Amino acid sequence: MLLAFSHLRWGFVWQRPQHLLTRFARRMPVVVVEEPEWGAGSDDLRVRREHGVTVATPLMAGTADADGFGPHVNGRISRLIAPLLPMAETPTYWYYTPMALGAEPAGSWPALTVYDAMDDLASFLGAPAALRERERRLMARADLVFTGGPTLYRARRDRRPDAHCFPSGVEGAHFAPGPFTASPPRELTSRPRPILGYYGVIDERLDLPLIAGIADARPEWTIALVGPVVKIDADAIPERPNIIRFGQQAYRDLPGFLSAFDVALMPFARNEATRSISPTKTLEYLAGGKPVVSTPIADVVDLYGDVVSLGETAEAFVAAAEALLGRTAEEERRWRASAAHHVAANDWDAIASRMMDVMARARLAKLAPAAEAAAVALTA
Repeated sequence: MLLAFSHLRWGFVWQRPQHLLTRFARRMPVVVVEEPEWGAGSDDLRVRREHGVTVATPLMAGTADADGFGPHVNGRISRLIAPLLPMAETPTYWYYTPMALGAEPAGSWPALTVYDAMDDLASFLGAPAALRERERRLMARADLVFTGGPTLYRARRDRRPDAHCFPSGVEGAHFAPGPFTASPPRELTSRPRPILGYYGVIDERLDLPLIAGIADARPEWTIALVGPVVKIDADAIPERPNIIRFGQQAYRDLPGFLSAFDVALMPFARNEATRSISPTKTLEYLAGGKPVVSTPIADVVDLYGDVVSLGETAEAFVAAAEALLGRTAEEERRWRASAAHHVAANDWDAIASRMMDVMARARLAKLAPAAEAAAVALTA
């Protein structure tokens, strides 16, 4: 059994936790504990099944200054989720947030403790002050540390030389153009072309002035922004006649939106929140056969610099987009071959399988000393 603690809502944007945990659930029971919701009449637990995973949401009485996991609530969560863990079970504890330390069922001893560092959460807007110290504790306690990209790996290998770098992958078939691809909304396809599009969370990691600059430089183009607005004032998002916004979309509908893009955008700001990101959407854009223009995010350059065009200014983004739209048939063929190689090499099924192999070896390594001690005791 695997018991995961996640700072991300299961029903939020479908990303690394959902991809990995649904695949693990094909091989073992998986329970995901979300951050608590506040305002219930008494402490309770909402449990549901989605995509083969048991999702548990603590419903907490009262209010709290801090909404997520933390010392103010983890003990109460621990008591709520204890019945989900069979008494004879020695689970794998899997953490996406170090703030969940202490939310584990009391008296339970894990067979394995895993920290999957998918983001440098301490650098995000509104991060708890205790997060970096909590991460140090989790890094020391974990049997395994996985990282979601090269930058995260390099930042943690001094403390954990045995860390494993597993950049996020892609469900290539889901995004590949085909007869069953969801149709994009007419509100988008009726807009002037070319359509330059972004989908994903709209938060402090996006360079909003850059987006405004692109729209102003080419008012005859359409800029599509698809995704939920989080942690920033929605009024800060630029409004232009050629910018069209859509809210959060289901994972199943993203290929339809992507099919309408002529160029896919990754207009990330260059700040602390983006220093270590490894955007999942890079491979999804490539799987959909769309050329990509990105700011020079370190992991994008390291992993996909041969197939992603880079720019730091609105002028550079416009020039890159125009170059991509004007490619020759031979340039297009070579690019598609390179993009297809990246997509095939980073399949989520293969990544999840490799992670499970690493976990299996780690469990055996933990069991070996105990088995050896028992054998010595029998022969004494």
